[in-house]
Amino acid sequence: MKKNLLACFGLAIVGLVAFAPAGYAMEVQRVVSPGGIEAWLVEDYAVPIVAVNFAFAGGIAQDPADRPGLANMLSGMLDEGAGGMDSKTFQAKLDELSIGMSFDAGRDDFFGTLKTLAENKDEAFSMLADAVQKPRFDSEPIERIRSQITISINEAKKDPNSVASAAIRETAYPGHPYGQPPEGTVESIAAITAKDLETYRERVFARDHLKVAVVGAIDPKAVGAMLDQVFGPLPATGKLAEIPDIVPHSGKVDIDMPNPQTVITFGGPGPRRNDPDFMAAFVANHILGGGTFSSRLYGEVRERRGLAYSVGTTLLPFRHSAGLAGSTATRADRADETAALIRSEMARLAKDGPTAEELAKAKSFLIGSYALRFDSSSKIARQLLAIQLDDLGMDYIDKRNGLVDAVTLEDVQRASQKYFTTGTELMVRVGPHES
Repeated sequence: MKKNLLACFGLAIVGLVAFAPAGYAMEVQRVVSPGGIEAWLVEDYAVPIVAVNFAFAGGIAQDPADRPGLANMLSGMLDEGAGGMDSKTFQAKLDELSIGMSFDAGRDDFFGTLKTLAENKDEAFSMLADAVQKPRFDSEPIERIRSQITISINEAKKDPNSVASAAIRETAYPGHPYGQPPEGTVESIAAITAKDLETYRERVFARDHLKVAVVGAIDPKAVGAMLDQVFGPLPATGKLAEIPDIVPHSGKVDIDMPNPQTVITFGGPGPRRNDPDFMAAFVANHILGGGTFSSRLYGEVRERRGLAYSVGTTLLPFRHSAGLAGSTATRADRADETAALIRSEMARLAKDGPTAEELAKAKSFLIGSYALRFDSSSKIARQLLAIQLDDLGMDYIDKRNGLVDAVTLEDVQRASQKYFTTGTELMVRVGPHES
């Protein structure tokens, strides 16, 4: 009896889905390594590139209360020397081999990306393994990264958009990890040590909540070997602090700042990603302010009245909360008028719903533009990772446009009534006092 070659290598492909969001068929394979680590893989040999995107549950929300900015600082340190290579040697080798490696601390997850030529994948995987498992945290790069972050924090204090973002975050999530500054404070960054960085890494970098997406010129056997090499030595389970669920608080904040315009940020509770009304709210948001040039807010605030250059809204489905957020900037003497107009447009959509034409145009755009999320290996890997993190299932890529198309006028009105009536109960304005 002929043996399964994959089984001989201890590798399992336990799922396969075909989809064609970008105009040609691709297959998503669920690969399980010999060590039991799972990844989603799209093999694509059109160009000799391999892209790897991964995430550990944790992110900024896992920063200790007295060390905000720890996760963000760690994200800047992981490619600053690892294993036997110091920072200069590590960076030089990345450049020599044309390897792209980066890390980022999101609200709920800690992300990593790798992009390499297929011919250099073995060395790239080895360097990634060192960065994840054996970062050096040498004093010179620590102080350099610390200085860069400190400069960024101080510069943000002069930027009205950053000031508004900080104020709305603190108002929406008082006393909660979501309310902490992602970059930290000058004081907290000054206090972070190499031991703090290593302690965070040891708590968060674990296999139990790891998600991995791989796209490019690589087969399942090589993916399985990479998974065990890079992630296999990590702890089986992390030691994450429990994060309580929270509904965004309401509040009004006015901050006097002598900038030319008044920045207005606003928001309220929104749908979780697993909310049955999420897709209806997604379409409703596009009609309201997510559609940029086609949105109601853009038409009313900019085109008809010339109150602002841009205005928009977005949904923020975090893991322990969910919000609707929006922003604009206008003349100080017209800030009240602009804020009132935003409120009235949200209320009007909640009361009357969209027109049939608005709904048709929104669905057409959202369906047609979905393919643009899959036009490169990096974008495909990013989308596959996001779908895993949102627990949408491997078949979501096939189902997504159908879910958008199924949204009705009644669905949009219901979602608008549910979320837009509270969409400006949280508002921050940063600008000259006369606003």
